[in-house]
Amino acid sequence: MTTRTRILTGITTTGTPHLGNYAGAIRPAIVASRDSNADSFYFLADYHALIKCDDPLRIQRSRLEIAATWLAGGLDVDRVTFYRQSDIPEIPELTWLLTCVAAKGLLNRAHAYKASVDKNLEAGEDPDAGISMGLYSYPVLMAADILMFNAHKVPVGRDQIQHVEMARDIGQRFNHLFGQGKEFFTMPEALIEESVATLPGLDGRKMSKSYDNTIPLFSSAKDMKDAISRIVTDSRAPGEAKDPDNAHLFTLFQAFATADQAAEFRSELLQGLGWGEAKNRLFQLLDSELGEARERYHQLIERPSDLEDILQHGAKKARAVATPFLNELREAVGLRSFVAQAQVAATTKKKAAKAARFVSFREEDGSFRFRLLAADGEQLLLSRHFADGKAAGQVSKQLQAGQPLDVRNNEQGFSVWLDGECVADSPPFADSTARDAAIDALRVALAPVQD
Repeated sequence: MTTRTRILTGITTTGTPHLGNYAGAIRPAIVASRDSNADSFYFLADYHALIKCDDPLRIQRSRLEIAATWLAGGLDVDRVTFYRQSDIPEIPELTWLLTCVAAKGLLNRAHAYKASVDKNLEAGEDPDAGISMGLYSYPVLMAADILMFNAHKVPVGRDQIQHVEMARDIGQRFNHLFGQGKEFFTMPEALIEESVATLPGLDGRKMSKSYDNTIPLFSSAKDMKDAISRIVTDSRAPGEAKDPDNAHLFTLFQAFATADQAAEFRSELLQGLGWGEAKNRLFQLLDSELGEARERYHQLIERPSDLEDILQHGAKKARAVATPFLNELREAVGLRSFVAQAQVAATTKKKAAKAARFVSFREEDGSFRFRLLAADGEQLLLSRHFADGKAAGQVSKQLQAGQPLDVRNNEQGFSVWLDGECVADSPPFADSTARDAAIDALRVALAPVQD
């Protein structure tokens, strides 16, 4: 049976989704989730948001808006596992287990941390000024997100490739220290979608809230139209040929149009279509493309209890995977129940004892005998001679049946009796202490294993 590829995607809850988020991450992820060969996990990375934002109201609002955006965009929660990071208590616990094996030198090399240090040094400040442990340990939390569900593929931008590689390093270290031959964690791979668009904002730079150049995704049609009207264009007048390949407006149009629509729009720009009319065409395209989703989005925003139910259902699905796996990891590092530990120790001891084995053989005179060898190969017993193999086998079975042993000492060793008849003898011993130790070993070896 072929294992389905597990894909994991998270989106940080620090802002309102815009057109660039939708085209660059949300829409392709929703399309990918419909692949019947994929087992997809999508989550709201709200613990990560705490690293970047200390405004509780903004984080709460963003969680609501991003959840509604994914669902309005067509994410099928019956097909995928959709959850909030903060609803999975196993995530922070795994983060700590991984923190305890993550090398500080590895985290020192994280791009975000190094960039913050460099910025401080340029400003003449202490290298770690304003840097929280949240920022510093961000890669470990991301590793826990990925490794908890043993994701095979993690779609990320190029700036996040390093974090997936660090998750591999940390997972390998844990496997090496605690696996004892078992690979607890799958090694994830970064999935870079080269075809996914990075949309330009109103000013031509990458669309980002940091630049205040975004086009709202599910705001009113009027707000979207107003934003589109502010897209920077060149000074070419109506009737003058435009250069589609260097027009941000055309790039935006192309990201949502069919091939035929894009070809027609390109042709009209080359023939002198005015920028005002071109912006109106872009608005009509986006309004047509996003109108139904916008309506669903606002319905969801107005019914937060429905969103909560959906996310709690997703958390239940996620924890059905996370809880037993974390229990296994706790066992591996030694965080075990004392009762369970005692039971495991007893079972292990008995299993080790049962590693003692009987070896049957035939003598040159035609008689049958058997030896009882300890786990280390030392001979504990040598049977008397039996006329046939069946008789020898019956005696060895009786010895393994768990009945009280009739052991009788003699000067150099001991013998074992069944039904008043001597059936086997020990090897000779140097003294009574060695003989008594051998009798104890024999009793342990023949003790029945309790289920």
